[in-house]
Amino acid sequence: MKKTTLGVLILGAGLLLAGCGKQATSGQQSVSVGILQVVQHGSLDQARKGFKAGLQKELKAHNSKITVKYHYLNAQGDQSNLNTMSQQLVQQKNDLLVGIATPAAQALAKKTTTVPTLVTAVTDLKAAGLVKSDTKPQTNVSGTSDLMPVGKQLQLLKNMSTGNKPLGIMYNSSEENSVLQVKLAKAYAKKHGINLKVVSATSTNDVASVLAGLTGKISGLYLPTDNLMASAMKTIGQKTKAAKLPVVTGSIEMAEDGGTATYGLNYYELGEQTGKMAYQVLIKKQKPQTMAVQTADKLHLYVNKANAKAIGLQPSTIKQP
Repeated sequence: MKKTTLGVLILGAGLLLAGCGKQATSGQQSVSVGILQVVQHGSLDQARKGFKAGLQKELKAHNSKITVKYHYLNAQGDQSNLNTMSQQLVQQKNDLLVGIATPAAQALAKKTTTVPTLVTAVTDLKAAGLVKSDTKPQTNVSGTSDLMPVGKQLQLLKNMSTGNKPLGIMYNSSEENSVLQVKLAKAYAKKHGINLKVVSATSTNDVASVLAGLTGKISGLYLPTDNLMASAMKTIGQKTKAAKLPVVTGSIEMAEDGGTATYGLNYYELGEQTGKMAYQVLIKKQKPQTMAVQTADKLHLYVNKANAKAIGLQPSTIKQP
């Protein structure tokens, strides 16, 4: 009798555990999010952290008991890694995919046209072939754009610079986002009579040599939101500080890492916006096809006070353009 009772208890416990496991994996109690990031640097790291925080805030605000499991992969700037990792995330059958920066977003979009996908830190989703329209994507992709106020950033640099030498721009010509920003900078400069000297570097090994050939010919340096430039900010900051050159960067994180100032968005906040969109996709079952691409809610003036003082500028004199 005791053995029978014990057997029933064990069987009952097993069924209960099995039931709990089924509930936990039924899709009602947990969701999985696959995140692909193109490379590691401050801006993109902050976007990822902001995304997680934004999604969690939305879940908490709506008293949701659903837990989120993240699968995070970083390609470290390698295209073959992007291809392999995007395939891996799709095969994992994640409920949502997230691409951080244009190459990561494009890699995911090439692997699936059905899995809901959000992107962030992408300047122009339409030009990148991710959506058909910013207002109505009509694809499985939507997200947040990090398009900066390039004209105002260039004007900020002009205000900080002295002498008659042109303003310099350094960027990676193989990054679509950077090409667009340089195009906008040239248009603004032409309209406002600003002389520019534009150069390109295509690898981290090129940055120092290209910069060395530029520093004596310019009165200030502008760097767009460029993954290569962001990764090389420590080197750029050292070289430009020694040359007493003001540097305006595309992002706040780049300015923190060696620039002088910027007027732009906070990538953590942009990530939070994307996280809020993720809540709509995961919980409210909204489709990216119908979700308009968003831009940053807020812009900020940021001054790297230590850098400004090192090149002879008073931080208090640097004003929003």
